[in-house]
Amino acid sequence: MSENTFPTATNTLNGACENSTGSFKEAVCINTSRVYDSCTDKDCLQDLHVYFTEAGQHVIDQACTVRIKTVDVLTVYVDLDSLPFNKGFYSVDMTFFFEVNLDVFLSPAACPVNVTGLAVSSKKVILFGSEGKVKIFNSGACYDDLDLNSSPLKNLPKATVQVAEPIGLSAKICCDHHDGCELGCHIPECVCKKFGGEFQLTNNANTVYVTIGIFTIVQLERSVQMLVPSYDFCVPEKECVTTSDNPCELFNRLEFPTEEFFPPRSTDNSSDSNGNCGCGCNNFNN
Repeated sequence: MSENTFPTATNTLNGACENSTGSFKEAVCINTSRVYDSCTDKDCLQDLHVYFTEAGQHVIDQACTVRIKTVDVLTVYVDLDSLPFNKGFYSVDMTFFFEVNLDVFLSPAACPVNVTGLAVSSKKVILFGSEGKVKIFNSGACYDDLDLNSSPLKNLPKATVQVAEPIGLSAKICCDHHDGCELGCHIPECVCKKFGGEFQLTNNANTVYVTIGIFTIVQLERSVQMLVPSYDFCVPEKECVTTSDNPCELFNRLEFPTEEFFPPRSTDNSSDSNGNCGCGCNNFNN
């Protein structure tokens, strides 16, 4: 491949390394991950059952009302399976485990008691991940641990799930009496350790339901070899700053937080780089 196949450039991605010649030196083959398909989604998860440990459920059983404070994603379990009648397409099954932080009021005029519980939600999407007919073996494998029964029969793509910080929309308490377990999936041991014990699933006087809003990006990617232009080796030009054990020296390097003493105005938050208001206020000038 000739050198003029790729366009010239004066710097690489993010401006990390500069090349004074303005042209690439060679075409190199790199191994990287290519995204074959992806999707974004905005889900409003209504009335998710919140599960508590024995100590937390004891407080919930005496509560008259609850208020949601924060929600955090503990982990997401992802299961990938190929579709039998659509070659190259895969079903991505996701199970979200949420840590729900609540303010529990035992009486209308009492101070709230903080209680943390677990909420679980599942969803499924179908994406294109292409086909892989090869097995991948790396030089770092240990031959003594070879297990032919667990060897993969096909090369599946890698599913990646990105979740923004969830938004706690509402919480309510109901006087439900359930004799059985409603949880339709196995709670991982690491999640149980996070809450300090087993969850109380039966003989509960009260039940808490929450509504959560989440934003997700799901993508399928495969490891591929790609030919890219090479300009030069990226040699760092910045010198490492030696850390010091003296706390005053570290403090003196910090800039004065002027913005903390002068809160921003409403116009500062809603204007763009050209000074135009992003809320449509310029329409009044028409």
